[in-house]
Amino acid sequence: MQYGFGSGSLWAIPTYTLAGVAITAPTPAPFAGLQEGSVEFSGNVKELYGQYQFPLITMPGHKKITGKSKFGQISASALNIVFGETPATGEIKVIKDEAGLIPTTPFAVTVANSATWTVDLGVFFTLTGLPLTRVAAAPTTGKYSVAAGVYTFAAADTGLAVKISYAYTAAAAPGQVITINNNLLGQALFFKAVLNMIVQGRGMTLTLNKCISNKLVVGTKSEDFTIPEIDFAAMADDSNVVGTFSFYSG
Repeated sequence: MQYGFGSGSLWAIPTYTLAGVAITAPTPAPFAGLQEGSVEFSGNVKELYGQYQFPLITMPGHKKITGKSKFGQISASALNIVFGETPATGEIKVIKDEAGLIPTTPFAVTVANSATWTVDLGVFFTLTGLPLTRVAAAPTTGKYSVAAGVYTFAAADTGLAVKISYAYTAAAAPGQVITINNNLLGQALFFKAVLNMIVQGRGMTLTLNKCISNKLVVGTKSEDFTIPEIDFAAMADDSNVVGTFSFYSG
């Protein structure tokens, strides 16, 4: 007999790529900072009735195993269980409200990370908080244009302070970027799930040999941590074995 307490530990071990190729030396992906986890075994039953209230016989039908995990430490290895892509080294960073002052000719502000600038996220006047409108070229008052991290403003707005938000790429490790591709139906990363719990030195381990992820939720909330949720479903592996459930029996 044993007791269970806390959230335990959960790992996903990739076993097959999106293309169905076996991964010979997989790197386990821990769901670090696990806050909550659950595995549900459920199934259908079929009843045969005669002229009495209760069934004459009840037999099991199809069964399924589904799981949920909520974890606090966000990592590419854990989230990539959903996508199954090959992460690239680097990072997409966002700068919010970088300060700038509109100069005289050519009325342009070059942001600090212009060399790897990728996406414009808007401009506000610092004094009034009013947003400027982006145009393709030749901005008039209250408007701006941007190319390669160089923000051009109207001559009439010379001397006004602005706040610029944008995204840029950083190529250095340890960042990772997952490109979410529109893959064909039927392609999925398969993985082995291992859920372990130890209380007073007594362990309980559930291993599901072949799983796929069917849901990812990344929600944000004011004054709280971001807790991603990954759901998954299990099936029998190539040897027709679903998994194992190990308990302390002393």
